[in-house]
Order: sequence, then structure tokens, then C-alpha cells
Amino acid sequence: MRGSSWNRRTVQRLRQALISTVGSMKIKLLLCCCIGFTLIALASRASDFMGWTNHTAALERFSDSRKGYSIVMNTWKRYDLLKQSISHYSRCPRLDSIHIVWSEPSPPSDSLRKFLYHIVQLNTRDGRQVELKFDINTEDSLNNRFKEIKDLRTDAIFSIDDDVIFPCPSVEFAFDVWQSASDTMVGFVPRMHWVDPTKGDKNHYIYGGWWSVWWTGTYSMVLSKAAFFHKKYLSLYTNEMPASIREFITKNRNCEDIAMSFLVANATGAPPIWVKGKIFEIGSTGISSLGGHSEKRTHCIDRFVAEFGRMPLEPTAVKAVDSRNIWFW
Repeated sequence: MRGSSWNRRTVQRLRQALISTVGSMKIKLLLCCCIGFTLIALASRASDFMGWTNHTAALERFSDSRKGYSIVMNTWKRYDLLKQSISHYSRCPRLDSIHIVWSEPSPPSDSLRKFLYHIVQLNTRDGRQVELKFDINTEDSLNNRFKEIKDLRTDAIFSIDDDVIFPCPSVEFAFDVWQSASDTMVGFVPRMHWVDPTKGDKNHYIYGGWWSVWWTGTYSMVLSKAAFFHKKYLSLYTNEMPASIREFITKNRNCEDIAMSFLVANATGAPPIWVKGKIFEIGSTGISSLGGHSEKRTHCIDRFVAEFGRMPLEPTAVKAVDSRNIWFW
């Protein structure tokens, strides 16, 4: 009897302990669920506050509006170089269209048109549809490379000369950089300006070429011979740039790239972004090879400062580098 009574008391104690343990586990589980739901609610409200509620749709809209880029290529009676450049760039994955800025007295020949169209078709058999157009101009002016293009399908423009080639991966990387700062210029060819110490005031400047950038690591321009910028700047250049600057450029056949750098810097208050990339120059001559080039560019900077009423260019030392192509950080 005593053993039976002891066993019953033992079983009752074990049952009470088990009930107590189960109850404690239920309470803990309930508390965990409450905490979890609270964190989810807070995260949801935080995302609403930060404007991230419909981030997927926002990213899709971003992707649609920036689905690719358009090349605007300046050329002048260098048909072999033009063919070589078009053949190369038409292979770049996110290229949407190519606009050839044509300012020669005679229109492009049928044979040239057919050859270039054929090359583009051969290089886009992977399902892409790259549009090729000749933008014909009646006046021979360097301003033509920045004329407004009404039917552009992309926000991004890659402005390029026909005598320089960059590998497609470098172009695509520069496009990615531009997407992160789409109001500024992103390019491969940096240049600098300096206050002229011989003039005695801050309204006179010196144009600094590549060796100035190499020596100091500082730049304030990226040249439009190889640069990305937003298509809205074509409209600003065509419609709002002082006419006196455009007339000066037409007359002197120089400095349209500096004028575009002034325009963008004046609109943004920010410096451009230099992207490191290997450049292949396939031409032998150009404006920069002529005598007195730096002096003429210095005169342009002083002239534009006077027209803008200030110096809008902002120096910077930032350089974008594709880390996938370097061994050490």
C-alpha cells in the first residue's frame, strides 16, 4: 500500500512538472511569435517611411528607363575608321542605337550605308535590335555632335569619336557607373584646369592635359570624345547654351567638349567621374595634334568663364575602377 501510494504521488508530481514545462514552452513560443510579428511590422513601417514599399516596381521602372545606351559618334571623312568603330561597338551587349553625326558637304554614299547596316546586322544576331542612323547636318560645325536628337530611346548617351576604341566590357562598366550618378558626366579621358599664377587673379585659368592629371591625380573634366551623359544635356546645349559660345566653337573649330563640361558642371554643381579604361587610338591625326592646341584650350576656358560669369568646373580625385580586372585592391 505504501509503495502504491508513493508511486501515485510520484506520477502526480511528474504530471504537474510536465504540464508546467509545456505551459512554459507555450508561453515562450507565444512570446517569440509576438516578437517576430512586431519586427515584421516595424520593418514594414520603416520601409514605408524610407519609400521602399514598392521597391520591386521601382527597380523595374528604373530598368525600363535605363535599359541601354545610345552611341552618338562624331566622324569626318575617315570612312575606314568609321567602319572599324561601328563594327566594334555594335557588339556591345546593352547598346540600343548608333547615331552617326554627319557634317560633310555630301551625304553618305549608298555603299557606305549598306556596308554599315550589314555590319550591324551581322553583329546583333543574338536577338538584339541595334538601330543605326545618320544624323545629317547641313552646316559643318563641332556643335553638331551635341544637337538634340528627338527620337532617342534611352536616357544614356555614349559620346565617342570615330578614331578611339574601348573594349565593350569597359564601356559597359562605365555605363554602370553612369547609372549610379546619371546627372553627371562619366568618361575615360580626364583633363584639368588651373588658376593661372601669372595673371594675378582667379578669373584666368590654364588648361591642363593628360600629364597634369597623371602628375597630380586631379581632374575637373572628362572629354566628350569618350563619355556618358544624360540626353537632356543635348537639349540644354542646343537651346540654352549661350549662342555666343556656339558661334565661337563653330568659328574656331575647337572646345565643344569643354563647353559641354561647363554646361553639365554648371547644372549639377558636381564634378565628373573618371573611369579607368584601356584606350586604343586607331587614327593618326586630329585637332589635338595641331600646334598651339593647349594655348587655344586655355583661351576657351577663359572665354567660357566670362560667358558663364563664374568657373563651374569642380576638381576631384575620384576614379572608378572595375575591381574584377585588377589583382590587388
